[in-house]
Amino acid sequence: MPPLSIAPNQQNQQPSIPSSALSTQKLRSLLSSPSRPSPPQLSKPDVLIRPSTPEALVYIDTSDTPPPYSPRREGLPASSLDQPALDIQPNSSPPSLLGSPSPNTNSTLGLGLLHVPKTGRWKRTSTQQVLLEKFAAGTGNTAIPPTTPATSPSRRPRASSLPSLFWPSKLSKKAVPLPAVVTSSDYLPPPAAVMGKGAHLDNSKYTLLSVPLSSADVLVSTGLAPSLYSPPPLYKPDPSQPPHKVPEQELEQAPTWALVTTYMSYFVLIVYGHIRDFFGVRFRAAAYKPLRTQNGYAPINSGFDTFYHRRLYVRIRDCFNRPITNVPGRTLTLLERESPDHNKTFNLTGHTRELLNLSSYNYLGFAQSQGPCANAVEVAVQRWGISVNSSRAEVGTLDLHHEVEHLVARFVGQEAALLLSMGFATNSTTLPALVSRGCLIISDELNHSSLVYGSRISGASIKVFKHNDPKSLETVLRESIAQGQPRTHRPWKKILVVVEGLYSMEGTICRLPEIIDLKRKYGFYLYLDEAHSIGAVGPNGRGICDYYGVDPTEVDILMGTFTKSFGAAGGYISGSRAVINHIKLICHSAIYAESISVPVLEQICTSMKIIMGEDGTDDGRRRIQSLASNAQYFSTELKKLGFIVYGDTASPVIPLMLFHPAKIPAFSREMLERGIAVVVVGYPATSIIASRVRFCVSAAHTREDIDNVLKAVADVGDRLMLRVNRNKAMKASSQSAEDKRSI
Repeated sequence: MPPLSIAPNQQNQQPSIPSSALSTQKLRSLLSSPSRPSPPQLSKPDVLIRPSTPEALVYIDTSDTPPPYSPRREGLPASSLDQPALDIQPNSSPPSLLGSPSPNTNSTLGLGLLHVPKTGRWKRTSTQQVLLEKFAAGTGNTAIPPTTPATSPSRRPRASSLPSLFWPSKLSKKAVPLPAVVTSSDYLPPPAAVMGKGAHLDNSKYTLLSVPLSSADVLVSTGLAPSLYSPPPLYKPDPSQPPHKVPEQELEQAPTWALVTTYMSYFVLIVYGHIRDFFGVRFRAAAYKPLRTQNGYAPINSGFDTFYHRRLYVRIRDCFNRPITNVPGRTLTLLERESPDHNKTFNLTGHTRELLNLSSYNYLGFAQSQGPCANAVEVAVQRWGISVNSSRAEVGTLDLHHEVEHLVARFVGQEAALLLSMGFATNSTTLPALVSRGCLIISDELNHSSLVYGSRISGASIKVFKHNDPKSLETVLRESIAQGQPRTHRPWKKILVVVEGLYSMEGTICRLPEIIDLKRKYGFYLYLDEAHSIGAVGPNGRGICDYYGVDPTEVDILMGTFTKSFGAAGGYISGSRAVINHIKLICHSAIYAESISVPVLEQICTSMKIIMGEDGTDDGRRRIQSLASNAQYFSTELKKLGFIVYGDTASPVIPLMLFHPAKIPAFSREMLERGIAVVVVGYPATSIIASRVRFCVSAAHTREDIDNVLKAVADVGDRLMLRVNRNKAMKASSQSAEDKRSI
């Protein structure tokens, strides 16, 4: 029986209820019937409570044996569970059993199970967190309705005979008794239509608890918008699709002569820079005035701190921070500029140039000023405006925020999600909310700077393992678990392994299946940064879990951004509902930062629905397939040309190694002359000997575009002597031709 669909609380709008659902009249007749039906078989016990529930009937399990099923999605509305719930028409009179509700309120009856062992301690096996939070706060009114036929005040059991219900208070960190009133198990039989097909309750084990709930309490706990009471099921990997095998990744090393000349180049630049500073301070005092003490004030920046910027970066500054004047889609329009003082300042010339764009993270081509996303954004702005002018913790939450958060949770296959307005802050402020002093973070050595920064400010101890090497990770894990905390050697409070799904500088894909095997073996928490992989990797664009066919719930924390594949801004954190609720209270970005603006929210919502195919077209699937085809073709052809290329063929990020610092500006300027915009990267974003150009292919690129880029790269590569593997590529090509002839 499918979950019921509950519509928003609006006038003249009725919920969609299946014909098989129990009607109000049928419920009344069932309750008043002296003979109760035979107990059916129970398959998935849980508390079924909707956000509009004014009162709930909950069967309390007082045995020591937990129910056979513990739902993962704790606290979700009943209609989002994989079982039905009894529904009553809005604004209609509920059964007499529930008493008289407040005027103009929707009524929903929820039945379910709550496991309470006889030991008197609460175990979260099958839970309705809203009930417990309300009881712990001391606001639950547990009076039995006066119309109850089976129980009277004189027959009410004594407090000593009631099950001991306890819930640990977050404030006092002590067990708080719950003021519950338990009635006879004959109070209400569990009908099969309510509990689901094959439902069963052993009346010797279960008693009934009647508690009133308010709509506001449930909404605060669930964090769901009223229009989202009936979400589709969460994403799960399709077992019919064969998962990708873990690729054998081996980063090719540069030739010896390239390494020697690279070190020599940096040595000459550094020595020459210090010589210029030595004579410049003495003979050009005006130029070095900001680096000297003035009127008793020490300089803000010392000469040593600014040496790299003044003597190395300024030389190639024209290759960075280039201004554009249109949407960075398949092409972009560059504003030309000139520098009269050797790249210290720039002036716009008033001329523009159209370039083929291989520099932006426009993986799926959603960076558009026209189309369904732009049209939806325009409509959203007319309805909600531009900004909510507040943080999420105050009055900065729209129903659109809830809708997008729930959509993201479904897309990535997790229980809940939290939106944050900045991708960098998503990592740097979430990690301190998860770990602290006494915890251990084990990080990949090539993790993004946002992960590095967040790990440092968390206060936790940090250890690193070799890039994308599960064997190195296991070695660090075994040593860390055996040694414990520094000096005291106490066990770690938590161990959090932090990795990226797709490394933006290397183009390598995380070896997730092997890391999950280690997770099962050693019991650590896993934080997966999918900033570049979400939307761009996997047959359905759902990231690394989709790529390998891994259940997303195997990963404790899934992080991602909307700036790459979705053409928007901001980031998200997804995981279990308990973890997300904790982050909402602790994470600084969730409390103090400005909410994501309405246009960005609508862009995220529309583009994600296109990827999921919920727009009624196959546009999203075609974009994903086009991106995968372009990435594989471009990476393979570059290797055939003799370039040293890092990364996997499925990665839309394709690094081509330059090594020599002088080749960084040379490659960028040569490609600019050929009408192609690229991104060049050097130290400190990479190591000194690992300078590179990073190509970002897009679904918007055509095969003709890719061929034109390959032709230009081959030409520039010959001029700069970058095709260091030309002989190896020629041998591989000739060997492939011989194999074809032999066949």
